[in-house]
Amino acid sequence: MIALVVGGLFAILIVYVLLTSVRVVDQQSAWIIERLGRFDRVAYGGLQLLTPFVDAVRAMVDLRELAVSIAEQDCITKDNVMVHVDGILYYKVVDAERATYGISNLRFAIEQLAQTTLRSEIGKIELDHTFEERAHINANVVTEIDKASEAWGVKVLRYEIKTIRPPADILEAMEKQMRAEREKRAAVLQSEGERIAAINQSEGVRQSLINRAEGQKQQLIKEAEGRAEAIRAVATATADGIRAVAQSIAAPGGFEAVQYRVATDYIAQFGNLARETNTLILPANLADMAGMIATAMSVIRHPGGGDGAASAGVPRGSAADDPGAAAGETHPLTPSAADKP
Repeated sequence: MIALVVGGLFAILIVYVLLTSVRVVDQQSAWIIERLGRFDRVAYGGLQLLTPFVDAVRAMVDLRELAVSIAEQDCITKDNVMVHVDGILYYKVVDAERATYGISNLRFAIEQLAQTTLRSEIGKIELDHTFEERAHINANVVTEIDKASEAWGVKVLRYEIKTIRPPADILEAMEKQMRAEREKRAAVLQSEGERIAAINQSEGVRQSLINRAEGQKQQLIKEAEGRAEAIRAVATATADGIRAVAQSIAAPGGFEAVQYRVATDYIAQFGNLARETNTLILPANLADMAGMIATAMSVIRHPGGGDGAASAGVPRGSAADDPGAAAGETHPLTPSAADKP
């Protein structure tokens, strides 16, 4: 019976020794092994053999990247405005021994260091710049925490601000400011558009007036050229007509034709004296019709340089001028002796 009890105790001891001496370490984990209370080695992922009753596992360190939520805290900006800020920190243990023996509570130390560093960085900038300087704040927090945690065997990878929440009255003032700024930009853009539209409209009117004036100028020039051409054409035609009349007068029988035409027009116009108006003008010597015709013909010169009688070298009214005079006859166009005063 005693032997059976001893055998059972021995079996239990063997099982305990096997369980405490043969251990399996997970991937991305590190065990701190102590021998008789002092650091012996760091056991990484895989099968590990421990000396029974001598070796002991002091700590199990996670080597993966860890995310720590930084609680919301009150920060005062450079312009003395209190804001509520929270964030998240990413770090990784690179030295399991220092992470175990370098500090008592690594996670708590990281959180407190992140909060104090964030308050320091927020205090360096003004409220208006906190939202646009997030990347700068994150980089500075990572740099400062990484320097301080190097002795703990920790590598800080990045820090991200999740929320920056100013007080309610500050938010209301910022909304009013942004609304006023948007209204200002809208008014400026509207006035700029109206200015450009007015400039374009006036430029169009100016160009239209210039084009219209240019068209009127060209029209006047063309009309003047047309009138000048018409005047030249009329003058040329008149000159040609006068020249043709002169040539006709210089031809044989031309002077007699002129005398006949003058006498015909004189008689025709004399007959129309009282038809156009109530006023009647009569010549003093109305009975001396031939004398008046002779007076009208005196302005016409013979092509040879004088009138018809002078060109032959005979005084007007002589027998040589009219053959009928030699026979004692009176020329129809020459006043008789009885008609002369």
